[in-house]
Amino acid sequence: MARLRQGLLAPLKWLLALLILFEEWGWEPLQRVVAAIGRWPGFRWIEGWVRRLPPYAALALFALPALALLPVKLAALWAIRQGHALLGVTVIVVAKLVGTAIVARLFTLTHDALMRLPWFAALYARWSAWKAGLLAWARATAAWQAAQDLKARVRAWLAAIRNSGAGQRRS
Repeated sequence: MARLRQGLLAPLKWLLALLILFEEWGWEPLQRVVAAIGRWPGFRWIEGWVRRLPPYAALALFALPALALLPVKLAALWAIRQGHALLGVTVIVVAKLVGTAIVARLFTLTHDALMRLPWFAALYARWSAWKAGLLAWARATAAWQAAQDLKARVRAWLAAIRNSGAGQRRS
């Protein structure tokens, strides 16, 4: 029975791992983009204001992007249902990127305030441990190792192409 359960849960675990990896991949670079925008004159004041928010106000602001993007994602699903699959998927992907960028920046700005909420800090610690375990599981699989090997080969191949092209230009 346990093997059956593991077999049934494996695809779900992979899906969750891939979603988390997407978030991890995009979290820092997207946050840097929003941080660069935050250095613009008017936005510096806003970021300072966000950093000074009390814990529950920070929590409300942190939740706002998810709530704001929900109608956009629902409209994208409606577009898919109406036969506009490419449009719908594009809207979902763009909303995910924009949402991740904004949430990443807001989390950085509100982290200290959010961690002053004991229940939030406890949930965040549990989430972080669970996420680390899931990613460790994914990285230990043969599929992950094969993907890493393929990635290394492609990078080596691309580097060889770049190096051979650079040598030809110098001649």
